[in-house]
Amino acid sequence: MATLADGLYELLAIFDQMEIPYLIGGSVASSAHGYPRTTMDIDLVAAVRDDQIDELAKALHPAFYADAPAMHRALALGRSFNLIHNASVFKFDIFPLGRDAYSRASFGRRRFIELTTLGPEPIECAVAAAEDTILRKLEWYRAGGETSERQWNDLRGVLRVSGEVLDYAYMREWAKVLKIDDLLEELLAE
Repeated sequence: MATLADGLYELLAIFDQMEIPYLIGGSVASSAHGYPRTTMDIDLVAAVRDDQIDELAKALHPAFYADAPAMHRALALGRSFNLIHNASVFKFDIFPLGRDAYSRASFGRRRFIELTTLGPEPIECAVAAAEDTILRKLEWYRAGGETSERQWNDLRGVLRVSGEVLDYAYMREWAKVLKIDDLLEELLAE
């Protein structure tokens, strides 16, 4: 039976072949920088261009379900699109790289690591920096009405595991811009 790691490995091979820069975020990134937890999908930010979509959809077939027209529409609206790994039925949410200053700054800070949280074999991949994982999770927490205990626990885990090496000035600077500085200070006060 295919696993989430198998799907990720196949997807990253296609991104590498097509020279599409990416980073892994969400719960996989918080697990890499904090306490591991299970997940049913993987969030990626990709610098994919509209003129690459048809070729990408073709390269993904037959390993993935990829709807090229839906991918084009999502990119035109600046929204995410989904890919389904057929062998494992796991979902990959692909978020286009934003054009705002923070999206560009955080993308430039991604780290290449050996990801060991998805299975016995490490996968070398680009993961959001710990500081940016915290900031993005705080944004999601706010957008979700500040009620997700799972998101808050992920944040606590990253802070506890990676706290000694975090760039707090960087986080505070961008938290003000993102209007989540109150949440960051609440997290840091715990």
